[in-house]
Amino acid sequence: MAGINRSLKGNLNLSETRKYIGVKCVFISHQKSDKEICKKIADYLLAADIDVYFDEYDESLKSYRQSNRPAGVVDSIKEGINKSSHMLIVVSPNTLDSKWVPWEVGYAYDNTVLSVLTLKGIQDNHLEDYLKTVPIIRGTKSLNVYISTIANISVPLLESSKRLMNHAISHPLDNYLDWNQ
Repeated sequence: MAGINRSLKGNLNLSETRKYIGVKCVFISHQKSDKEICKKIADYLLAADIDVYFDEYDESLKSYRQSNRPAGVVDSIKEGINKSSHMLIVVSPNTLDSKWVPWEVGYAYDNTVLSVLTLKGIQDNHLEDYLKTVPIIRGTKSLNVYISTIANISVPLLESSKRLMNHAISHPLDNYLDWNQ
């Protein structure tokens, strides 16, 4: 089975059911210009049977942005975070200029399990201090451990069931994440 994107309206009932039975959901916090990379990360989590909230598919949020309704944008983001058990903060050079990522982290800080995923080239000195207070995922190998922890299933078992990929062949995230970290 694969996870679902809880931001899709068509998944509303299934989303509530999966939340009720304890399926974890990861809110992907990112800078909008990184949406293509984050979509690949979201797809990787979904393939591991982890639900995601990936805002690029939230039609209400898109509508609020297009009609310049900030209160609606805030409400949609809050709803996505409230549907999520975890938040993965994707950090790229673009994130350093984001206005929304710090807000999302602040809103989620006390009620969501936060982690940072750094893309290639991001070093500790690039991270804002508030990001250094949560676990930092440095590459694909540690992303697999993160997923294993959320799923409560060992990495080898997830790899053998093809829910995670090892690095025996090229990995779909190789262009964005280092493997050995």
